Amino acid sequence: MFSIITSSTEQTVEAGRVLGTMLEPGDLICLYGDLGSGKTHFSYGIALGLQVREQYITSPTFTIVNQYQGRIPFYHIDLYRLTDPSELESIGFEEYIDSDGATVIEWAERAEDELPPESLSVYLSDISESSRELGFFAEGERYGSLLAQLKKRIEEDNYIEVKHTSLSQS
Repeated sequence: MFSIITSSTEQTVEAGRVLGTMLEPGDLICLYGDLGSGKTHFSYGIALGLQVREQYITSPTFTIVNQYQGRIPFYHIDLYRLTDPSELESIGFEEYIDSDGATVIEWAERAEDELPPESLSVYLSDISESSRELGFFAEGERYGSLLAQLKKRIEEDNYIEVKHTSLSQS
């Protein structure tokens, strides 16, 4: 696991963009954090990294799933309004997770029992009005490798502060 500190919305978006450039078909990113912690800004950055052409990526809070085409399909799922895990079946949740694109899930804790054992989890928290801490945790070999690449790229860019430098995966 490692964490970064972003000092602006632009840096949160940039962290997502860097990750998005590395995603491959079938990748799953699970986002955790309170309202206003930056999940949608981070998701927007991922979309930019995936070369999604839409100018404004919205949080699919009311539709639950938004689909975009980039260099690979991007599936943006927001489970904030999910009232019962049984609703996941009606949105085709399993098909998105095992798909030809990259899937990002906001409020992933609401589907915890339905998530596969391997993913990259990102924990977002407010530090101040403009600063966020993003903690990254990899589960599985693919995501351990992805996390190591992400850490290296962020350190090389020297644009965002890396808080912790230890990497781990289960």
